[in-house]
Amino acid sequence: MTTLSAAVGRTLAACGIRHAFGVVGGGNILATAALTASGVRYTAARHEGGAMAMADAYYRATGEVAVCTTTHGPGLANTATPLAEAVKNRSGVVLLCGDAPLAGPRPHDIDQSAFAASLGVPVVRLSDPATARREIAGAVGTARARQCPVAVFIPGDLSGAAVPADEPEPDTAADPVVPAYPVPAYPVADGPAGAAPPQDLARAVAALAGARRPLLLAGLGAWRSGAGKILLELGDRLGALYATTVMASGLFHDSPWSLGVCGGFADPAAAALAGEADVIVAFGARLDTFTLHGGRILDPAATVVQVDLTAGPTADRVDVHVRGDAAAVAAQLLDALDAPAPPPPGWRTGATARALPAGWAARPYEDASAGGRIDPRTLTSALARLLPAQRTVVLDGGHFIGWPAMYWRIPDPAGLVFTGAAFQSIGLGLAGAVGAAVGRPDRTVVAAVGDGGALMGLSELDTLIRTGRPALVVVYDDAAYGFEEHMYAPQGADSATMTFADTDFAGVARALGAAAATVRTVDDLDVVRSWRDRGAPGTLLLDCKVVSGVVAPYLADLIAPRTAG
Repeated sequence: MTTLSAAVGRTLAACGIRHAFGVVGGGNILATAALTASGVRYTAARHEGGAMAMADAYYRATGEVAVCTTTHGPGLANTATPLAEAVKNRSGVVLLCGDAPLAGPRPHDIDQSAFAASLGVPVVRLSDPATARREIAGAVGTARARQCPVAVFIPGDLSGAAVPADEPEPDTAADPVVPAYPVPAYPVADGPAGAAPPQDLARAVAALAGARRPLLLAGLGAWRSGAGKILLELGDRLGALYATTVMASGLFHDSPWSLGVCGGFADPAAAALAGEADVIVAFGARLDTFTLHGGRILDPAATVVQVDLTAGPTADRVDVHVRGDAAAVAAQLLDALDAPAPPPPGWRTGATARALPAGWAARPYEDASAGGRIDPRTLTSALARLLPAQRTVVLDGGHFIGWPAMYWRIPDPAGLVFTGAAFQSIGLGLAGAVGAAVGRPDRTVVAAVGDGGALMGLSELDTLIRTGRPALVVVYDDAAYGFEEHMYAPQGADSATMTFADTDFAGVARALGAAAATVRTVDDLDVVRSWRDRGAPGTLLLDCKVVSGVVAPYLADLIAPRTAG
C-alpha cells in the first residue's frame, strides 16, 4: 500500500525536485521521509523561517524549484516573513506542510489556506488521495511556470490514507494547473506570455525612433527570460548604454558600455550619465523607488518604456508600458529597428571617457578608522581583493548593504542573492547563504550581514557550518540598527532603542564549529587570504567592528531631504 505521505514525496521527486529544506514535525515527517527515500537531498534547518529562506535562495541561485517543508500550525506560521519575501521576489518554491484534519480543526490549528492567501500564495489542499499525484505535479508546474511559491497542505487525517494503486502517474510535462487561491502578488495579465501586442510594440518603436541617448535597463525579469544577449544586440543597434537593477547585477559586466547598477548604489559619474538618457527602456524591471533612487536618477523629461509581464505599469514614472517577455520583446524591437537614426557618437564614446572605467573603487575618501573600529569602505574595498573569483554574494537587509553593493563585483545575476530586499526585512541572510551554498557548490558563498540581521537569523549559522560548504560570512557590526539610527535619530528617535553593546560574533562562530576572526584593521584580513589559499575549507566568519558614523551614499541621499531645513 502507498500512503498519501509516501505518494507526496515520490511525486515531488518524479517532478524533478532535487533539494528540500525543512524542519520536521508530526504534520510533515512522513512525507519528508518519502522525499529523502526518493533521492531528494535534504538540509535540516534550525527554524522554519530559515528553511523557507533557504529554498528561496536556492531558487535564486539555481533557477530550480526547491521544497520547503514544515509541520502544521506554528511551523507554517514561522515561515511568514521569508514566504512573503519569496512571493514578492517571484521565487519558485513548493511549501509542503501538514494541515488541520478534514474532519475539523484541532485546538492548535489555524486557517492555513487563509494565511497563505493573505501573502499571495496559491494553495493545494490535498483532500482526495485519488487525485493527489496530479495535484502535486500541478503545484510544481505552477511554481515553475508562474515563478511563485505554491503551498501543498496534507490534512492530518489523510497522511496515512491509501492512494489507489490504479491512479495513473502524473504527466509532469503537462501544462501546470492553477490551484485554489490564485492570488498573485502583482497584477499579471491573463493570456500567454511572450511577444508584445502590436499596439504596444508600435508605441515602443515610436519612442525609440527619436532617441539620441538611449539607455537599456535590465531587471531580474530580463535575466530570467535569458534576454542578456539579445539586449546587447539591441543596444548595439541603438548605440545605447546599459544598466541593471541591483537584482540583475552583472548581466552586462563584460560590455564596455555598461554603467553598472542603476539606483542608489550607482557610481556618481555613472548615475550622472544615466540622468542624461532621453529614452530608457526597462526590461523585466519593476522600477521601484530604490531603482529610481527616489526619482533622482532619470531626467524628468526622459521617456520611460517598461517591458514586463505585468498587466500595466508598476510605477508612475512609466510613459509606455509593453506587456511581454523581455527576451521576446527585445527580439521584436531588434527586427523593427532595421534602420534607426544613428545616435550621436558622443553618447558612447563620451561615456567611456567620463565614467565607465571608474567606479567606487577609484573614488578617494578620508579613512575614518579609529578607536579600534574599521571604516566600512576600507574593509569592503580590501575584501574585494581577497574574495574568491567564483562566488555567490548573499546580502541581508540593513544599512551596510551599500558597501558590498558598491565595491564587490557580481559575476552574474545568479551570483547575487539579496534576501529581504523585496519585503524590506532583515535576518534572512545566513539562511540564504545555506540555500546558495548547497545550490551552487561550484561557487564560494560570501555572505554579508549586519549585526542586527545576524542575531535575528543566528540559528542558521549552525546550519551553514553543518553543510561543510566553503562560506565566508562578513558581519558588519556597528552595534546598532544602522539604517534606523542614521535615518531617524536626527528626527528625534531615541537612540537607546537602536543601539547595543558589541556582540562577540567570532566567539559564537567558534563555539558552533567555524573558524573566525575579529577584524579591527586591514591587517586582520590576512586570515581570509590564508583561508582562501587553503582551499576555503568550511565556514570562516569575520566579526568586523565597523565605524558607526560613516553613512552609505544611498542612505545619505535619502536622509538629505528629511534633514534639510
